[in-house]
Formats: sequence, C-alpha cells, structure tokens
Amino acid sequence: METFDYVIVGAGSAGCVLASRLSEDARSSVCVLEAGPSDWHPYIHLPAGFIKTFHMRSLNWAYQQEPGPWTGGRSIYAPRGKTLGGSSSINGHIYNRGQRQDFNTWAQLGNRGWGYPDVLPYFKRLERRVGDGDEAFRGRDGKLTVTTMDWRDPLCEAFMAGAMSLGIPRNPDYNGAIQEGVSYAQRTIQNGLRVSAATAFLHPAMKRPNVHVHTHAHATQIIFEGKRAVGVRYSKGGKGGTPVEVRAAKEVILSGGTYNSPQLLQLSGVGSPDLLNSLGIEVRHALTGVGEGLQDHYAPRSVARVKNIKTINERRRGLSLVGEAIKWATTRRGLLSLSPTMVYCFWHSGESTESSDLQLTFTPASYKEGVQGQLEDQPGMTVASWQQRPESRGYVRVRSSNPFEPPIIQTNYLVEELDRRTVVAGMKLARRLLASAPLAPYYAYEDFPGPNVQTDDEFLAAATQRGTTTFHPGCTCRMGPADAKWAVVDDELRVHGLQGLRVVDASIMPRMISANLNASAMMIADKASDLIRGKSAPASESALAN
Repeated sequence: METFDYVIVGAGSAGCVLASRLSEDARSSVCVLEAGPSDWHPYIHLPAGFIKTFHMRSLNWAYQQEPGPWTGGRSIYAPRGKTLGGSSSINGHIYNRGQRQDFNTWAQLGNRGWGYPDVLPYFKRLERRVGDGDEAFRGRDGKLTVTTMDWRDPLCEAFMAGAMSLGIPRNPDYNGAIQEGVSYAQRTIQNGLRVSAATAFLHPAMKRPNVHVHTHAHATQIIFEGKRAVGVRYSKGGKGGTPVEVRAAKEVILSGGTYNSPQLLQLSGVGSPDLLNSLGIEVRHALTGVGEGLQDHYAPRSVARVKNIKTINERRRGLSLVGEAIKWATTRRGLLSLSPTMVYCFWHSGESTESSDLQLTFTPASYKEGVQGQLEDQPGMTVASWQQRPESRGYVRVRSSNPFEPPIIQTNYLVEELDRRTVVAGMKLARRLLASAPLAPYYAYEDFPGPNVQTDDEFLAAATQRGTTTFHPGCTCRMGPADAKWAVVDDELRVHGLQGLRVVDASIMPRMISANLNASAMMIADKASDLIRGKSAPASESALAN
C-alpha cells in the first residue's frame, strides 16, 4: 500500500492544475488517479479531432442523461473526458471566464474569498494570453496558452457585421472588462495543437520525482477512519481489475468532475441517507446536498442553408479534406487547426435586468439532426443560443452500489418558466442574426426551426425537439455555509462535517456561470492549491470590482 501526502481523484482540468501546484513543494508527494488512459491519442492533440473524441469510449465516459420533462422524451448524450486532461482533452477548446457578477454572486451567497476581485488574480496567473488584452485583466506568464482564432472566413465576418447591424458591438476581448458583444472565439490552441490541462500543467509536473500518476485507475471508494478520509480504493485496469488502496497522509481531493465526484461520495456513504439506504449503501456521513443542484446550459441550434460559398461541411470531405490534412501537417494551419466554434456573441434576452444573459455561437457548418458532432453533407451555418444563468436544477445520483454503473443524470432543463422564456428569446435573436443584411448574399433559407415557427409556443416546441447540452455541467457539490441549501463544501472546499476531504472541480460552483466551464474549473483548482497549502492569495483586484 502506497502512501502520499495528497491523493487526487481525477486528472481533468482541475486535477492537473492541482497536481502541478501542490508538487511545487518538493517535500510534498502527490498521487493522481485517472480512470482513463494517457493522453497519447493523436485525435486529442489535433484540434479538429474533437469530432472523433466526442464519441470515443476509450477516452470518454459517454454518459447519457435521463429524459426530462422538456426534452421531448429524448435521452441527451453527455460526453466527459476520460484521459489525462479530462474534458480539456476532448472539449471544443473555448476559453471563456464568465462575467464578474457570476463570482460576486458566489461571494454574496456566503462564500468568502470567491468574489470577482478574489478570483481574477488566479485567472491571470494561469494564462499566457497571446494577442490583445488589457493587462489589468489578462495574464502573460502562465502555462495555459490562450489565443484568438486567426482564420478568417467571409461567413464569420458577415455574421459579426450582422450582429453589429442589430446594435451588438464588436468586443475585442470578452474575457476583459466586459463580456457583452461579438468577436472571434478565444481558445486553448497553440501552433495548431490543443493546449489541454494535461499538456500545460500535468506533463511538466510529472517530471518531478514527487508526482505519481496512475492511469486506468478507477476509484471505487473513499477510505475513512471515523470522520477522516485517509485514502482511496481503486480498481487497477478498470472493471474486473485488481483492487488497490492508496493512502493520503494529508488529504484526499476529489476532482472527478460534476458527475463523478458526487458519485464517488455517494458510493462511499456520503450523501442523502434515503438514497443510500435504498441502495444498500452504508451511511457514513449524512449530507443531503451531494449530487443535488445540477445545472447545465441547454442550447437549441438554429440552422440556415448557405449559397454562393463553401462551408466547412463541404471542405471536410474528399480531396478537400486531403488538402487540409497536408496543410495542417506542413504548416499547422487550416481547417484541422480550428475549434468547432468560430464566433462568440453575448447579448440580452429582454427577460432579465441583469447584464447579458444570452450566449450565442456561430460556425460556418451544420450538424446532422440527432447525431451530435457529425457534419451534414449540404452547406449550412449554425447559431447555437443558450441562457447563461439558468434557474432549473437537477441531480446526479448513484444507480446502485456498483461503482462501474454510470450515475443517474437528470438535468431538468427548462423546468423553470424563466428558462423557457429566455431560450425562446435566444432562438428569436438567432433567427434575426442569420437573416441579417450582411449575411443575405449567403443565406438561402432557414432550415431549423423553419419559417413556419412563429409563436413563442412553436419556438419552445422546437427547443424541446432538438435542444441539447453545451457540455457545461456544474453545481452538484455546491459550495456554501453549512446551513445553506444543498451545501456540500465550505468556502475552502472542505466537505462539511468530514476531515481530510475536499472537492475541487466544477461541481463546487454554487450557481452556474455565464460561460463555458473549463477556464473556471482550472481557476478553482489554482485557488484551492493556495487554500490547501495555506499560502496567501495573490493581491485582490479591488479596483476592478465595480
């Protein structure tokens, strides 16, 4: 039985940053348990390989959500990374922090030290921003390279011109002073290759003698002595593998993500007594919030057919694809070096008095209905639109005491009326953007939701028919004071009522943020590393709080 100071469960976005930071102290030993393999596969590092890793079960948990009351009876696919780097090794590369009010709201909910002035220094410390950016908001010396897409396409330019014709301003940096506006996407791609949390943080840390990474190590249970977590049991080789125990002299840290962290807690007897008793799991510690409060962004994708120009749909097949492969191999440029989303737009639905509550993305491509990640044959362009701060909440619960059974994932999209109104407003704005005058030379007709859809009820029906996840699940091990509803961890990410156990990943978010989650998951881990080590936080950016 091996013993380390820290045992981290999960080598995803948060786990990689944690391993890197905690191992900076040569006196501390760090063990990382990852259920998947190493991140050797070429599709991980080729940006366009996202299309392939999306469904590769060797690198992907490939979960399925339960049908919800507003998903038309559909079970929505929920991919999650299962390799070094976690979802940062299979995601769409986007770097998006969110709005300052997101984090100020966290602080207002009783989480000391999590307001925007407190978290901004960690965002800056992590990143190496290449390109424009105000030094007050952007970092230049970190390990995570963030670039802006440099590929120029007439459809993208026309879309942005169309947004500006509707009064939406061009924003040079949506991760700067303000998020609102339209711009090319910022992404974690450098020289035509993916920059994952593993390549940026974990692999450099693995050169240190105090870092030990175990792949194909499926965690099955947290080991407790009384109320203290002292280690982790895992199956070496996955299902049917050799059972192994590893001990933690200081802390066990769960960084398995929004689905897997609450699942492991529940399997270990930490959670709702009613749930655990019903499955024959001994209750180690009653904590009813474990797995509750799941939130995600739900996005209908509006599609228009395109004329007078080629889209990515045609460029990624046949001889054109051969040419693009040669271009990428020789120059690291071209279509294969791109993220799936080209342009970002943040604007108002009219349903909220807060700052922008809609996020829209544009890509000069379209995907087959019901087959996420598979391009259509005919030319198309797509605007995905979603509500940034949904009210609806669901849950993640173990299905049985078997650690190899996938959890029950019920997101409850659109159960709150505000969410339904806002998603309709987003679809209406997407229609206006696609039909704007600058896109007219290329716009053939609206394919989905289609010109027959006119009323709010018809838009909502279309949203339930084809809306889907944007792959941003959070909030299942919520951070908050011990008496707060569904609180699982305190503001130092320690599990309430237990010792030697923290959760450090997107599951601790008390409320969904106005962004993709990868950037904030890494920020959470970077801040947690200081909390764990008792290090002083970087100076707060109080001048930027307002």
